[in-house]
Amino acid sequence: MSDNVKIGVIKLGCLGIAALLDAIFDERADREDLDIRGFTSGAKLDPDSCEDTVKRAIEYKPNLMLVVSPNAKLPGPTKAREMLFETKIPTISISDAPGKKAFKKKNEEGKKVDNVLEGQGYIVIPADSMIGARREFLDPTEMITFNTDVMKVLSNTGYVRVVQKTVGKVIDAIKAGKTPEMPMSSVSAKKAVEKGGFSNPYARAKAFAAITIAESVADITTEGCFIEQDKDKYIPLVAAGHELMRVAARLSDEAREIEKGSDTVLRTPHSKKGERKKKRQLLGDFE
Repeated sequence: MSDNVKIGVIKLGCLGIAALLDAIFDERADREDLDIRGFTSGAKLDPDSCEDTVKRAIEYKPNLMLVVSPNAKLPGPTKAREMLFETKIPTISISDAPGKKAFKKKNEEGKKVDNVLEGQGYIVIPADSMIGARREFLDPTEMITFNTDVMKVLSNTGYVRVVQKTVGKVIDAIKAGKTPEMPMSSVSAKKAVEKGGFSNPYARAKAFAAITIAESVADITTEGCFIEQDKDKYIPLVAAGHELMRVAARLSDEAREIEKGSDTVLRTPHSKKGERKKKRQLLGDFE
């Protein structure tokens, strides 16, 4: 039996889920069974920056590595996975919709199948859409506002709980001295809402709508950033993408407010020993 699990969280570039990823496994920083340490390349995603970050994370000697980045197929994140494969450290990559291409290939029958290195898994979050990264439009305020809206959608609708539970199973297996079964999934809107634990059908509907809107942002910002070259056209495009994410965040807030109104908000914090607790009533006891 392992008394203490060490997790390394490698953050390459900027993705919405990355900001508080390490905190969702140790919300009060009081877990006695777990140590988590973050390593970041900052905003850079180039192979050299990613390689340096991974080297520092490997020195920590974790039992599990989480690698979070936009578009996991890019050379930098790919280099990171290859380096971790050489160390045999169990690794879960977390990425956005474009990142799915890094983990899928077509077999001889033309069907898409999982394509991951041994000992590694992945979680793809399509709603974690790309920011409209055009210099003429984007400034620090806009960047933080957009990512705050993304984080609201991911947390209010159920994505964060999916990650918490999915990675939690791997942590539990490592604690028990077992070889963990690595996740290989793209989290659909239906699955996220299901794990969101909504008791009210209107709340579920608003959460689903929020996710659907958030997922659509990627198409608009991709066109605005990489396809359209006329600034008079691409600036309104990326602005529209950000406005859509704002609407998605507001809808996700409304879904949570409905649950608060009936005192049925699902809460799933960890205990000091790492057990996932559960309760709904604000003044109720944990199960």
